[in-house]
Amino acid sequence: MDLQQPYLIGDCLIHIFTFLTEEDLISASSVCKDWHEAAKTPWLWRRMCLQRWTFCNFSVFRSEQVNHSWKRYFLRRCHLEDKMTKGRSGDYTCKSLRGHTGRVVGLVYLQGNSDQRPDLWNSSATVCSASTDGTVRSWNIQNGDLLWCSPVQSPLTAIITDEQHEAVITADSTGLIKSWQGQTGQEVASFNAASPHCTLLQYNINNSWFLSVGTSQGYVFTLADTALTIKSRVKVCDTFKVNTLLVSPDKKWVTAGTKDNDDLSPKVISTESLTSPTEDEDPLCQSVPVTGCQAAVFIPTQPARLAIIHHNQRPNNKTLTVFDVSLKKTKYKSEIQVQQVESFPLTLNTRSSEFLLEAKDSNCLVLAAGQELMVYSLKGALVASFKDRTRPITSICVDSFRAVTASQDLSLQVLTWRNDRDHCSSLESRYHLLGGSHTMSRGFTHVICDYSSIVASVEGNDGKDVLKVYSFTS
Repeated sequence: MDLQQPYLIGDCLIHIFTFLTEEDLISASSVCKDWHEAAKTPWLWRRMCLQRWTFCNFSVFRSEQVNHSWKRYFLRRCHLEDKMTKGRSGDYTCKSLRGHTGRVVGLVYLQGNSDQRPDLWNSSATVCSASTDGTVRSWNIQNGDLLWCSPVQSPLTAIITDEQHEAVITADSTGLIKSWQGQTGQEVASFNAASPHCTLLQYNINNSWFLSVGTSQGYVFTLADTALTIKSRVKVCDTFKVNTLLVSPDKKWVTAGTKDNDDLSPKVISTESLTSPTEDEDPLCQSVPVTGCQAAVFIPTQPARLAIIHHNQRPNNKTLTVFDVSLKKTKYKSEIQVQQVESFPLTLNTRSSEFLLEAKDSNCLVLAAGQELMVYSLKGALVASFKDRTRPITSICVDSFRAVTASQDLSLQVLTWRNDRDHCSSLESRYHLLGGSHTMSRGFTHVICDYSSIVASVEGNDGKDVLKVYSFTS
């Protein structure tokens, strides 16, 4: 090697270092000055980041306040994930947030650190909770501060949020829908759906804001902007409440249905029909060819692939069927096509009528039924099953790194994804987070999580629910 051309030495070292793990690369950097210079090459660490994670938050490198680097990003994110994987004492802080005087009916992140944009240098997150005490409360979960509390109204029944527009939307027991400014808690607008039960679905289409509301009378109202201006009203299930309401990843389709009637089929409706209806045309709508919908989810990595748990011909047996939704246009009309992709019976060891269904990617479904958590491939293979809960699972939260289940046994089970190149992704149980004493509480009822925190509600025996916040820091 020509020592008169030191850049050749550096280039060769950088190439060799591409074969090293992060631990070996760190060790190599302490050998000598040349190795140290080669080992801190940003390209090496950028390459390792993109090999390990499908998405990295490039925006953190644009800050001039802190000296960021690909190496620092890699090490801090690995350190955070190691903490979240092990869950040892000291890896996280736990806070109890008290203030509600009724049951918590829902939790949402107003500002969170998602797995798609984990900002490891700014872990502040805001969570909003709604309660039967008639209030919405906004919390800074890192320090446990109450940011604002809404005026008391009728008992709340549902809450959702739109992080993009920093808006919170609630429904109460009279059917009054309200939108709130997320930073201040100021009421923005209201709409009366005249329904004791409302299911809320918020979505954005081309930067336009929409809210679909399912009612107890079987209608779906669609409202525009935080001003809640009504756009359309469609009846989807006569006299039965709409408690299934989903939007496809491409925002072209809404699925609406009821879990309260075994003879009714869920329907797929064009969002264009809901958000921009025409007076002389009926909504573009198509029934899904199954009955007795028990749970449904759109596959997040597909434009419009829908998985549904429904009844089959045998009593107490359930089937999971996957459909692709598309639009067929002819010269004279357009019609929705719902084409079956896969269908398989579920091997359930419970008679529970409550099913929770989530999807991780194009080939992985997570199902909770009773005390059991299962992972299925879209081909119907049972990849994993967890039966270590002593009471029924009440809520699940799934992202690209973890799955967290809440249970009436007063613990949160944390599982992490293990990828297998030849098979569907599988979950691996890691640890349980305890929520308190059974003498004071009845169990967890809701759980949400972002990239660095887990927030859950605990049902109190005195009727006053408490929020439990577990924060992991890098």
